[in-house]
Amino acid sequence: MTANNQVVSGLSISTPPARQTRLVIVGATGMVGGYAFRYALDHPAVGRVTAIGRKKLGILHPKLKEVLHQDFSDCSALAEALSSQDGVLFCLGAYTGAVSDAQLRTITVDYPIEFARVLRGSSPGAAFSFLSGSGADPTGRSRMAFARYKGEAEKILLAAGFPSLYLFRPAYIYPVEPRKEPSFTYRLMRSIYPLFRVLFPNQVIRADDLARAMVDVAVRETGVHRTVVLENRDIRDMVESLHPN
Repeated sequence: MTANNQVVSGLSISTPPARQTRLVIVGATGMVGGYAFRYALDHPAVGRVTAIGRKKLGILHPKLKEVLHQDFSDCSALAEALSSQDGVLFCLGAYTGAVSDAQLRTITVDYPIEFARVLRGSSPGAAFSFLSGSGADPTGRSRMAFARYKGEAEKILLAAGFPSLYLFRPAYIYPVEPRKEPSFTYRLMRSIYPLFRVLFPNQVIRADDLARAMVDVAVRETGVHRTVVLENRDIRDMVESLHPN
């Protein structure tokens, strides 16, 4: 594996840096972002967590800086908050069917691309970790809107010039904590998850494990310049190696 801008599957995690990481999390009120946010606050190698979202988290912590931002179609006002950052976890998203197709594309493509634009201007050396999805199709040929839009976002991010870019492509994300599922499909998947996990282990991942993997990459890969695509199997392998049961 070369060190600079090579798309690869899998990731070898190095020793954490001595300097504490300054981390931004977008979407900390969501399922994966919420776990990432809490894990980052407890992580000894994280010195500052800047949580950017539309509503307050209701948490006080010496590491935490909250920034409220309503319109992610224009992130210009975030330039100062994004200055001097080491890494970003972009976990903002929407469920297919929960919003219109136009809204889904706006949230999935336009929001991360606009955010990335401002981040590149404020912290050109920062790493960008994007919560994509299994089946993301940069060619735009997929019949699934979710796959097309995630692939479109990935393609633009790959061309954005980030020194470090991590594209996380989980399959089914198990919520862990009970919640109101957005559709019948999600309710069904939750009910059969124990069996599905045994039969198809590389098609599922726990939300908390995914979140920990995203934070661990941001912390341990600080200063490493490369582009990595992490499929569901890669994420599971990384979690098992860093957090063995």
